[in-house]
Amino acid sequence: MKLLSLSTLCAVSLLILSGCQGISPLPKKKVAIDSTLPVVTLTKNGIMRDMKTVAFEWKSIKDPRVNGIYVYKRILGKKATKELDYYDRIDNRFKTHYLDAKNEPGTKYSYAFRVVSKDAQGKLSKVYSVSTLPVLESVAWIHSIAGLPRSAKIIWRPHENQRVASYIIERQSVEDESFKKIAILKGRLNAEYIDEGLKDNAVYLYRIRVKTYDGIVSKPSQIVKSVTKALPKGVEHISASKNLPKMIKISWSASKQKDFHQYYLYRGEDIDSSFELIAKLYNNSFTDHINKDGQVYFYRVSVVDKDGLESEHDKNTVMGMTLPKPDAPVITSIQLTDSGVELSWKTADARIKSYEIVRKRQIGWFKETKKEYKNIHTNRFIDTNIAADSMYAYTVYGIDENGIVSKPSTEVKIKVGAFTKVVDGEKSSPVKEVPVKTYTKDTDSTQEKVTPVKDLDLNEI
Repeated sequence: MKLLSLSTLCAVSLLILSGCQGISPLPKKKVAIDSTLPVVTLTKNGIMRDMKTVAFEWKSIKDPRVNGIYVYKRILGKKATKELDYYDRIDNRFKTHYLDAKNEPGTKYSYAFRVVSKDAQGKLSKVYSVSTLPVLESVAWIHSIAGLPRSAKIIWRPHENQRVASYIIERQSVEDESFKKIAILKGRLNAEYIDEGLKDNAVYLYRIRVKTYDGIVSKPSQIVKSVTKALPKGVEHISASKNLPKMIKISWSASKQKDFHQYYLYRGEDIDSSFELIAKLYNNSFTDHINKDGQVYFYRVSVVDKDGLESEHDKNTVMGMTLPKPDAPVITSIQLTDSGVELSWKTADARIKSYEIVRKRQIGWFKETKKEYKNIHTNRFIDTNIAADSMYAYTVYGIDENGIVSKPSTEVKIKVGAFTKVVDGEKSSPVKEVPVKTYTKDTDSTQEKVTPVKDLDLNEI
């Protein structure tokens, strides 16, 4: 009896040693190997595989002592593990299938199985080697469409695999070191993507990966290149007038752009200031009407194509100006005569065709009247409508053929005393060009001379 017990113990020890050879320790150490327990045997088509999934099917286990199955696994190839490791447990002997979905595509694995009873384990099954399927290939055909304004279009043939759930679009620009994911398109039958917001005349590379419903991402597709549309060429030879009354005419060379649409005209008050869009044009000229003399503006012109792309325009700026006011006349003399207040002046601006005189009369401290005399065509004027005990101030303006009024002359004043004999006249009128007479009140004779302005005391009679 003792001999039988010893023989049985030795046999069990040998089974434990043989069963554990090349296998990592089991969840419960020192568990006896019972050779009478059934061994897991796969069916004829008991191995099924996919890119990340391996499935097994075995024959039914009818031994009531079995209450579970141990699963062992080993990675082969470059990432090989040293031995079969305990991997999983099935806690129902009636199950005949096992699914492992935690694998890598294109990788080889080894699996083995062992039944488990309450106090023992069965023999290790045959070791089964299986390789997962390689990563899914991407789309078979891809094409890019270049020359689009600030965008690129990518088209491809829908993937034939029904498991494809979406497409991953990847892009690389000249500045990028590698491809970057820019979009995900859901739906296997999707076959087009338009990338917007790109730079002008820039090169972009594209490729596509497909993604399956179970999260498997394919290899990248073939790389295609797309170049965005360049900006239109800007205009040349811009010119702006500087001698037209109340206006500035701008003109430029016509654009030779094949898909030309229109011109944009910008205006700024200073070359370094911000420019405002003032006109959209189809002709290569424009008249800017400005109700101000000597007004300076700066202009820029851009070309816009049919896609709305606008050429650069900040490198070609031209200055224009409305015709400035004529130079102001210079009053040379003012004096009180028997005819009234006599005023004379000179001008060096050939543009002046006529004159206008503005007279202000001050009565006392607070009262003032104003009168204008227009269409004067000589350089002298006699104001015959004056009153005693008043202060008169005169300003002369020159007017050119366009009606542009010059800057005012220096204002000159003359005082008419309380006892001065006043001319009895209804109006003032210009006079012929005769020497200005200065009348001396304390003698009976008169002295004929011309008195320069600088020698006049304009506040005295």
